[in-house]
Amino acid sequence: MNRTKPSVVSAGRLRYTKLIPITYEYGTLLLESVLSAMNRIALKMLFGDRLKFFTLVAGLTFSALLITQQGSIFCGLLKRFIVAIENTNVPIWVMDPENRFIDDVKPLQETDLYRIRSIGGVGWAMPYLKRLSQVQLPSGKSQNVQLIGYDSQTLIGLPTTAIIAGNVLDLNSPDAVFVDKKALTKLAANEDTPATIGSVFEMEDKRARIVGIVDVANGFQSFPQVMTTYDRAKTYMPPQRKMLSYVLVSPQDNQDPEELAERITKQTGLLALTQEQYITRTLDYFVHNTGIPINFGITVMLGVLIGAAVSAQTFYTFTIENLKQFATFKAMGASSGVLVRMILLQALTVGLIGYGIGVGLASLFGAMLLRAGTELAYFTPWQLPVLCFFAVVIVCLLSSLLSIVKVIRLEPAAVFSS
Repeated sequence: MNRTKPSVVSAGRLRYTKLIPITYEYGTLLLESVLSAMNRIALKMLFGDRLKFFTLVAGLTFSALLITQQGSIFCGLLKRFIVAIENTNVPIWVMDPENRFIDDVKPLQETDLYRIRSIGGVGWAMPYLKRLSQVQLPSGKSQNVQLIGYDSQTLIGLPTTAIIAGNVLDLNSPDAVFVDKKALTKLAANEDTPATIGSVFEMEDKRARIVGIVDVANGFQSFPQVMTTYDRAKTYMPPQRKMLSYVLVSPQDNQDPEELAERITKQTGLLALTQEQYITRTLDYFVHNTGIPINFGITVMLGVLIGAAVSAQTFYTFTIENLKQFATFKAMGASSGVLVRMILLQALTVGLIGYGIGVGLASLFGAMLLRAGTELAYFTPWQLPVLCFFAVVIVCLLSSLLSIVKVIRLEPAAVFSS
């Protein structure tokens, strides 16, 4: 039996095809080891100069803290603008067409309530009263309050899930009112004894007795909230031709709320908005018609600029002092790309540390405010730390830009300079 020996060419090809993956694998491992070694060297250079390291971290911590803290206060204020809408939690709000936000009440006639109930697709429509009133305390002092009245039979809109004392059925008793938790100190007969269940005060020379307490956030005006039935709330107000503030509406089953809101607007000439639309309308008003966003925006921008300036100056000084080391790396064959990655690693390292400390301090600040029960608005949505993270990364990149340009232009012969 004849056996054919492999030719020299085929054997060479076999060795060549085996050699390619082996060379690639060892080359990759060598490259990874070199890069990891350079990364370790970059971090040792960074941590070795403790003064500049802590200065960099302090500058970025300040930026992250200011962005998160001021952003949380801004979001807290925005949330207060809409807290009454969220607490009431009904699908559709019907109001005067000139209404701009939740506290911009332009009263409706009570006949509007019956007109709305007659529209097809309406499941129920209930009255809602929201006005400023004044309380006369037993001590002789007076206190402005936010008076809220709900439908006398159903109490639709009352935040029953937030009741921490009393029973909702107690509102059927004479002179009965609910108050929010924070109102207890402001409605106290004296400074040493806060109000509680059974405490009595007067509104418009009429007696009111606390029968329940709810734990809800205050609105933008931060006045104590006094809640009762719609019919009783009207007695606590001066006589007026128009008493109805809003009509709360729920659509029938399988009825789209937005379509029903459009139908109510068309047939009544009033303005009907879904809860989401009314929240958007309220926020748009405060964003575009108050100086709040500008004030907070300026503060945040100052924090970013100060953090960037301190970090850029410190980081550039740090790079200048280590130019000989970077020149040595270039003389040993390190490319500009490797050195740039080292600088970016250093910048992002201090950025992440500063970000973590800054956001942590802002969160601790907010927790202390909540525990202390202060009236300062403070709310941190999950989007805010994410936005702060990208802001800190941008600050780090801008801070390292001068250093990157310096290293790229660096000549290896600089290692031999005195």
